[in-house]
Amino acid sequence: MAISDIVRKGENASNRAAMKWSTGKGWIPEVTGFSGYGTDRRIRVLARVLMTNPDKPESIPSGAEYQSPVSLGKQAQRGWRQFFTIQIPEHPVRVSIGDTIVETHTDSNGYLDLLIEDHGLATGWHDVTVQAEGAQPATARVLIVSPSARLGLVSDIDDTVMVTWLPRALLAAWNSWIRHTNTRQPVPGMAEFYAELLKNDPDAPVFYLSTGAWNTFETLRGFLTRHNLPDGPMLLTDWGPTPTGLFRSGQEHKKVQLRNLFIDYPDIKWILVGDDGQHDPLIFDEAVAEHPDRIAGVAIRELSPGEHVLSHGTTGALSTITTNGGQGVPVVHGRDGHELLEHHRSKPFPLTVDPTGSAESER
Repeated sequence: MAISDIVRKGENASNRAAMKWSTGKGWIPEVTGFSGYGTDRRIRVLARVLMTNPDKPESIPSGAEYQSPVSLGKQAQRGWRQFFTIQIPEHPVRVSIGDTIVETHTDSNGYLDLLIEDHGLATGWHDVTVQAEGAQPATARVLIVSPSARLGLVSDIDDTVMVTWLPRALLAAWNSWIRHTNTRQPVPGMAEFYAELLKNDPDAPVFYLSTGAWNTFETLRGFLTRHNLPDGPMLLTDWGPTPTGLFRSGQEHKKVQLRNLFIDYPDIKWILVGDDGQHDPLIFDEAVAEHPDRIAGVAIRELSPGEHVLSHGTTGALSTITTNGGQGVPVVHGRDGHELLEHHRSKPFPLTVDPTGSAESER
């Protein structure tokens, strides 16, 4: 039996024991709605069901917007408590969109990832009702991207818009588990850089693609709001053992989610923004090589030598992307958003579409 199998069995046994204990203490299920997305034909609804203590007073991190009973993963200002959760596997769930009702159940880790066809929703943000058996109804936001959108932005979070040094285990523990969730700092200038990229394209969707854990969703949403970063669905992941390893592959997660966006929105050209602390340049380079006609430009935030050491133990980047992406796709590098904006302004990406939305044109 592989080590990952042993760890996974131990995790499941621990969660079953926690379920039994919490049920005996009068805890009840609670739904946490995440941010999904869709087209005019179908939507992807994302949520999770966890056990919550109904008698525990809520303690929402500064900047969060939810005002509901709080699961174990939301009860504290200090980030480490976000990761101590009791998930409810295979739990009945009902999703309602107007008169449309879909009944399903959570997966083995308490997550809901549901595709719904013919939803009838208009372009823009909507609240979808998610109700788990024995829980109060909750909402999960979904963004219906405009059919006229021709530009989109995909951004990493950790060390791209938020200073975390997340890939390095000890610093990840410090930043995610020990420091107060409302003390994390933004990378300077990124909000201004994104505003410049998107200013002429009001329909352009923004997606945050990260290897961060879903447990941090509400903290991250509050962070984006506080620091004037554009609103958009977050595509996070679940830490822990898989059938093939002790931890899920962050690279594979990003590749799969990026590929899904290419498929779901065939008329959109994407700006890809990440950092060189781990593997974003490699992932983006592969995307450019495979889909050069789908990418308007790439921006890479360069970490300092000290940040690289803290991130992965060496003073230089683990991977790079060529100056023109190897396929004529423009690439800019900079230490922060201010430098990226300066380089972009000197030679702008071909970002905008004409007023009819029918053809692309360069600035």
